[in-house]
This record gives sequence, C-alpha cells and structure tokens, in this order.
Amino acid sequence: MKQFETFGLDTSNECLWRNSVQIALPPKPFAVLRYLVENHGRLVTHDELLDALWPETFVQPQVLRTYMLELRKVLEDDAKNPRFIQTLPKRGYRFVAQVTDSPSTSASPAPAAEAPVPVLAAIPAAIVDRTSELARLQTHAQRAAGGHRQAVFVTGETGIGKTALVDAFCRQMGSAASVARGQCVQGFGRDEAYYPVMEALGQLCASADGELACRALARLAPAWLAALGRAPASADGFSARSAPQERLLADLCAALEEMAAEKPLILAFEDLHWADDSTLDLISTLARRRAPARLLLLATWRPHDASSRHRVKELKQDLLVRRLGAEIELAPLARPAVKQLLARELGQEALPPELGEFIHRHSEGNPLFAIAVLEHLIAQGILAREGANGESRWQQRAPFAEMEAAVPGELAQMIELEVERLSEPEQRLLEAGSLMNVAFPAWAVAAALEIDVAQAEEACDELARRVHFVNRAGEDELPDGTRSAFYVFAHEVYREVLYRRQPPSRRARSHVRIAERLGRIFAGREATVAREMAMHYEAGGDWQRATLALRSAARHALERRALAEAEELLQRAVHVAENLPEAERKPLLAQVQRELAAMRQPSAGSANPAEPAEKA
Repeated sequence: MKQFETFGLDTSNECLWRNSVQIALPPKPFAVLRYLVENHGRLVTHDELLDALWPETFVQPQVLRTYMLELRKVLEDDAKNPRFIQTLPKRGYRFVAQVTDSPSTSASPAPAAEAPVPVLAAIPAAIVDRTSELARLQTHAQRAAGGHRQAVFVTGETGIGKTALVDAFCRQMGSAASVARGQCVQGFGRDEAYYPVMEALGQLCASADGELACRALARLAPAWLAALGRAPASADGFSARSAPQERLLADLCAALEEMAAEKPLILAFEDLHWADDSTLDLISTLARRRAPARLLLLATWRPHDASSRHRVKELKQDLLVRRLGAEIELAPLARPAVKQLLARELGQEALPPELGEFIHRHSEGNPLFAIAVLEHLIAQGILAREGANGESRWQQRAPFAEMEAAVPGELAQMIELEVERLSEPEQRLLEAGSLMNVAFPAWAVAAALEIDVAQAEEACDELARRVHFVNRAGEDELPDGTRSAFYVFAHEVYREVLYRRQPPSRRARSHVRIAERLGRIFAGREATVAREMAMHYEAGGDWQRATLALRSAARHALERRALAEAEELLQRAVHVAENLPEAERKPLLAQVQRELAAMRQPSAGSANPAEPAEKA
C-alpha cells in the first residue's frame, strides 16, 4: 500500500482509498497514477509513460492529458498549485507528494455502518469482487429493517455488473425480506404508466408472501389489485389506469408501507433511465414520506445513457442532497478480480499464462466485455479444451496477438443498438471521432466531415452530455495559438465498432482529409507530426503521400538520434511503397533503400554513433 496524505494506493488489489472509503478509478487512470507514485519525486516524461503503459502501441499523447484531468478531479488537485501531480510543460509529470509504504490491510476496512451488519449468506458464485458494495447494501437493509426507509441508486456503465450486484444482494437476503423487482423497458415501457411497478406488484402477489401483499392491497389500494386481475374493479369505477395520480400514489404507498410493517420490503427497479414518469413519481414519493417504514428502494441506472432524461438525474441528486438516498457507483474490476471471473467461467483455477492480463487490458475491467473477449478467443480457436478422461483443461493454442481485431459479435450488436438510437448526424460525428484514437480532437471531426471547427465542437459537447461512452476531456493548444477541445471514448470497443461501421470509401476520404488538415495546422513543422500523417494517408490508401510522410518522420527521428525508430519508419515506407504502380514505385523505393543503406553504414575511423545519421 502506497500512502500519500489521506490517500492509499492499494497496488495488490488495484484500487484507491481515501480515509477508508474506496474511490472508483478505471484501470488506465489507476495504472498512470501507480506509475507516477512508484516513481515519485522525479520527472516522468511523456514517452516514458506511453512506453510503460502502452508498449508496442501507438497512442496519442492527448490520452495522457485525459487521464491527468481525471486523476486531478479524483485527488482534488489543482494543476496551477499541485499537491500531487506537477505538470512540466512539453516534458512530462512529477508526483510531488511524500509517499510512504504501509500494510495493505490497514487501508481497506469494511464500510462504516450505524450498527453491525450481519452476513446473511456467502457471496454468490455469479459475482466477483463486490464485497464492499454488498456490505453497503446490507447496511442499508439493516437501517430499513429498523424503520428508516432507504433509497439506493446502483450506477455504472453498460456491462459493469449492476444487475448482478442486485441479484446477489437479493439472494443473500433470502427470506429475511420480501423482494419485488420491476424492469423498466426501452420504448413502449416508457409510454405505459407504472409499467415496472405493475410487474413488481405481480411478483409480490405471486410470491410466498403473496397473501400478505394481496391483503394490504385489497384494504388500502383495491384499484391496484383489480388492475393485477386479482379482484373485481371497485363499484365507483376507480381504477389504476384512470384514477387521479395523487390518489393512486397515496393508496399504493400506504399499502406498501403496511406490507413492510409485517416484513421488511425490498422494491427494486432495473434500468431507471427507461422509467416512465409515473414510476419516477412513485419512487420520489416513497423516498420522501416521513413516516417510519421498513422499506428499501433499489434502482439501477446508467447515468449517461443516450436515452436518459434529466428528470432521473434530478431525482437522484435531490434525494442525495437531502440525505434521503445514497449512490453505489460500480468501478471496473481490478486485474485479480478479472482472473477470478475467468477462472469461474472456464471452471479451472489455473489459467493459461497471460490470459488474465490480456483480457483485463482489452476489457478494461468491464465484466461483460471480459466475458465477450473470452468467448471470442474460444470461437477463434485460440483457447481450446485439451485432454481426456475427465482431465481436460482450457489451453492456449495460439498467441493472443493473433485474435482478430473485430469486436465480439454480441458485444458489437449491443453497441450498435446504442449508436442507432442517435440521430444520423450524431452517428456521423462519432464515426469521424473514431478515425483518430480513443481520444479525438474537435478539429479532426471537423476535417473529416468538412464542417466548421466551432460547429463540430458544439455538437461534440452536446453529445458528450447525453451519451455515456463519450466524454469531454480537455482542450489542446494548436501551433497557431488557437485552442481545440478533445474528447475520449469510454472504451476502445466503442471506437472500434464506430470505426468499422463506416463504408470503406467514406472512411478512406475522411482519413486523407484529417492528414491534410494536420499538415496545415503544423505548417512549417510537419516533420513533428509526419508519423501520424502517414498513418492517416496509409489508412486512406494514398500510398504516395504515406511514403513521403514516413520518410519525413524518419528524418525527424535521425535529427533526434533515434536510429532504431528511423530504420523502423523507413522499413515501413518500403512496405507502403509496394502498393504503388511500378512507374512510381521503383524510383521511390530506390531513394528509400539509399537512405536505409546510408543510415546503416558506419563511418570509417569514427566512434561517434551520430555520424551515420548525419550521412543519411
């Protein structure tokens, strides 16, 4: 455990603590913070960080800036007067706080509670690494059992395990409470009043505690019982479909509170971002009523879902501010937890070497993504069962690097559905951003779509406020002194799906436009971005300009005495030039080969390693 001020960096479990409270931190920002902390007191250059965390991968330096912004927000650090991370312009970063080592066990205590929380059952096998979250839910359940009604929002990105956590908690509760769950459904569910409420009431009436539920509804909310088909409609024609909203809410709240008086009641609603207004009114009313009630309201919610409305966010924030609710935000799984998840899925403790590391890197700790990548490895035959006589085990049959870049099918379909909910201009906007990298600047989107930069930035800002998989990450200063906002995809798989859904011809034209805009932005200094320009020209099929840009990048590398990098770039230029027609290819290849030969030839009688570079 690395301690600095009130923070503890648990390197064994890959999590951050502050005053015994765990802070959600995704894998990449955690890795950046860990590297800085472990190298505290000295300058860590941009190149060193990129090489350490993204070996053998070309990543834009903007990504580092994105993670620094996220870390400073978590650490409440001021870039102008840093307590933790000092920025050294155009050089790198230095972790300036004092760091001490302490035992890991001291910084990860169980969450505080008003009273001891009984362990109701073992953690179910279907969930991993959610011990503290389950303990917090148990704490809220105990408070509810004492008559203090509770409202808890379980939040997180798609596939992070919100439903799995609620499932595990409800199984742990067993018969200690009545449980009713309703599913909010995208589309028609939002248009039908009380859709998930009716589902939850139907479950209650059909459960082991159904007699209690029906008795309470019959006495206090007969219209609801009639709507469930369990009693005749009232004589005055009052029904759950046509009655005044105020009377419906008051009757149902009274009935639910009577049920909870005899046995604690857990009322859970899944995917609140798709809830109808009437359901939100019920949750708000139940949470705000002042009478004691042995009632626990649970709601899962994706805060930045594309179809989310501000009302859900406002409801949650208002309940939190008034101390009438709580939020449990699920963080990605740490590396040990991903390995535990894989061991469970494969049914064996000993995993093939590097499997856990590979899947953790490609899933970034998202359980749904991790399982999708695992299934993709199996489908491609990279993982296979070997052995006989009941002793078969999963073994690696090919290098993981040979896995096709395509996103696993079911995962790609899920992301496609999210993207298709957006308007066509918004889809084109995100597709243009995917042409860069996980991080993308507004000017590149403008170049790809041939629109004004200010227009692109405004559209990206609006989209980042509404969708969960794109965030504004900061601003970049361009060589001419202007500033351009840049954005980041929450996960590489979103970028990959958006990139591959574009027609190849449109994608190629957009890559060339980005390369041309990059050249204009850095006019007079093109060599500093020549490698990136070459990447876009090559992706756009402009082999001539891609080769020229690679040669320019190689010359720039030689000026920096980076001989190995220069040779790699020239070798790439040879490979790219092979795509040209013979009349163009031959003279260009001859020039590149001469440059390679001059660079490789040592200067006679000289011990200066820079002379071959100067000769080249």
